[in-house]
Amino acid sequence: MLSTLAVAHYRSINQLVMPLGRLNLITGPNGSGKSNLYKALRLLAETAQGGVVNALAREGGLDSTFWAGPEAISRRMLSGEVPVQGGGPRKKVSRLRLGFAAEDFSYAISLGLPEPPPPMNLSAFALDPEIKRECIWAGAAYRRASLLVDRAGPMIRAREGRGWDVLAQHTPTFDSLFDQVGSLRGSPEVLMLREHIRGWRFYDHFRTDAEAPARRTQIGTRTPVLHHDGRDLPAALQTIVEIGDPEALHQAISDAFPGCTLKISAELGGHFAVEFYQHGLLRPLSAAELSDGTLRYLLLVAALLTPRPPTMMVLNEPETSLHPDLLPALARLIILASQRCQVWVVSHASRLIAALEQDPECNAIRLQKTLGQTEIVGQGILDEPVWHWPD
Repeated sequence: MLSTLAVAHYRSINQLVMPLGRLNLITGPNGSGKSNLYKALRLLAETAQGGVVNALAREGGLDSTFWAGPEAISRRMLSGEVPVQGGGPRKKVSRLRLGFAAEDFSYAISLGLPEPPPPMNLSAFALDPEIKRECIWAGAAYRRASLLVDRAGPMIRAREGRGWDVLAQHTPTFDSLFDQVGSLRGSPEVLMLREHIRGWRFYDHFRTDAEAPARRTQIGTRTPVLHHDGRDLPAALQTIVEIGDPEALHQAISDAFPGCTLKISAELGGHFAVEFYQHGLLRPLSAAELSDGTLRYLLLVAALLTPRPPTMMVLNEPETSLHPDLLPALARLIILASQRCQVWVVSHASRLIAALEQDPECNAIRLQKTLGQTEIVGQGILDEPVWHWPD
């Protein structure tokens, strides 16, 4: 489980160090930086998928994602005595930094723009971001003595007794060290961290429109992990019935829709279909007939009751399309899932927030903006978790 998330110089986040728990609830008014924090977490996940540079390109390039405010915000700026101003040339090179701490291994990455190439070596990719530094260390707090794997530019080295063993000297600047696992001998922590990050799941693109994949019958195969767009919903629900927790599934349905039951039919040719039984109706409703809210709730049920829990599950505004009366049932389902894996919920639905905060394990983080900078409400310097960026 992650204990700390750190982000620096990313959009509205100039410097943020956030404590994490088993169940994390991120709230705040519109424009406070919830989406930027969510995007930073997704960007961090891309390091283990080999797509961090492409992900930045989709956001408009590294230069457009940098913190756009002044390098330092003084007390006089905060009090309004002086206007917000840059104060001359930057004293430090701009770097986008992302990192997290856990009980066993922790990780940080620093990205920057490349040095201007000489005229004879001009490239069409001269604006591609470069990975300047990557570090893996033991424990939560970074110290030189706890550093296990260190990547500086193209060179990767690993701790070997009291010294260092150079594992690679010509690593492409657009590849993370996680892309080099096969060639990095004697560094099991790289493989362990890569698989841990690859285990994160993000659900934020469930489609419920008339043409949504979840509304169509599909050929079913065992599906312990729901696809991020919900296309294999019937198979995922049937997998929970057969190898997961069918009692929790039926309880989740009756909790949200009293008197209703859910079955999955296997049609000729192996096509699976959702059958939703409501009291008073003479036939079940198919997925194509369900309301957007009902279908979305079933998708969330399939995601949260997965028989193969991830290392971390992230739900971005799961309340979308749901009637407020469904939110307490959704909160109970999220709390149940948080007993098996670390869960993030980004939300601005007051009823869902209130229900989640009833759980004593809920780590509620409320964001706000001060002079365009995302901050955690009520967090002082002494309240931040211990965090040091590798020098």
